[in-house]
Amino acid sequence: MAELNQDGGKDKGGKVRAKKAGGKVDLTAMVDLAFLLITFFMLTTSLNTPQAMDVAMPDKNKMDQTDNLEIADNRSITLLLGSDDKISWYYGQLAKPIYPPTTIDYGSEGIRQVLLRMQKEVPQRAGGKDLIVVIRPSEKSVQRNLVDILDEMRIVDVKRYMISKINSDEIEVLKSEGLFND
Repeated sequence: MAELNQDGGKDKGGKVRAKKAGGKVDLTAMVDLAFLLITFFMLTTSLNTPQAMDVAMPDKNKMDQTDNLEIADNRSITLLLGSDDKISWYYGQLAKPIYPPTTIDYGSEGIRQVLLRMQKEVPQRAGGKDLIVVIRPSEKSVQRNLVDILDEMRIVDVKRYMISKINSDEIEVLKSEGLFND
């Protein structure tokens, strides 16, 4: 507890005068309490851990250029990431698409609605097999676009997706849709 120390003033003989000097307050207990509280809150506070997305990367071994992974046409949609925060997507092969290339935006009203619709439609067309999404960023897309589309894969809960290089035919699609601008 804090205590107030005061002199009695009875040592001197004669007149008793009123003391102008105030007393001293002992703050040792309050400082101890403050350090105990600081220590308690430091030890019991949980800090936010950074959230990272798990991405399976291919081996660093050299791949054979003729070794291509074949994906069923009725199971895959391809997302072409273009400039101006736009996506062009198609269902099937580019030469004979089931749904032709269409330009949409990111977010809940754009790509998310397409992914949700295709998650319901693909198992009916492919005999119960799930959707495969092929993501192909162009050199005109920005890193934020790739992160946004990976977030959409997580939100919509797409189980199978891959990031691959864009080919020249798909670049022509982006140019025709106006998504290959500087």
